Amino acid sequence: MNGSVPLPPLPPLQASLQALLDLVDGDRERQCAQIVGEARARAAALRNQAQAEARTRMRQTFVEQRRTLQAQVAAAQARLATQQRLHAQQRTSLLLGLARQQLPAALQDRWVQPAARAAWVAQVLDVAHARLPATRWRIVHAGDWPADERAAAAASLAQRGHVETDFAADAGMAAGLKVLAGGNVVDGSLQGLLAETDEVDAALLRRLEAQS
Repeated sequence: MNGSVPLPPLPPLQASLQALLDLVDGDRERQCAQIVGEARARAAALRNQAQAEARTRMRQTFVEQRRTLQAQVAAAQARLATQQRLHAQQRTSLLLGLARQQLPAALQDRWVQPAARAAWVAQVLDVAHARLPATRWRIVHAGDWPADERAAAAASLAQRGHVETDFAADAGMAAGLKVLAGGNVVDGSLQGLLAETDEVDAALLRRLEAQS
């Protein structure tokens, strides 16, 4: 024997109350555990949802920033292209202006060179042969066109069927010649060539582009 004294049994009423209290305590613990578990689950769900929303907002922010950056780059490229185009136009306009200023002297210089003058005359006469009627021609030319070259031109025209050709010097013509026949004119004079501004500008542009 250990010397302990056994407790007397509880009266029936007290036993029932104790059992009821034990039942209430157990139910409370289960409810508390359930509430804690549900609260933890909701907290985890809210945390996961908050993290997912944060990631979504971050991705949206990145996308918007990327679009903004792309728009800024595109705008900068457009501005650069516009500036380059304007610069090229200004440069071309400046070069055309300089070329127009230098063209009369350059043509005059070609006229005084025999080989270049021969090519000039030949081109004008070829155009006249193609465009003018085969009637009597009148060729008005610069006063410094040598007589022997005029004679050679007349012989060449005679071989092509233009046997009646008159030559007349024009003191006001700086260089070149023009051919008149049947009321039509092929103007290959210096003044006539410079008057064809559209064709001159187009030729100068082609030359500038080729040099570029």
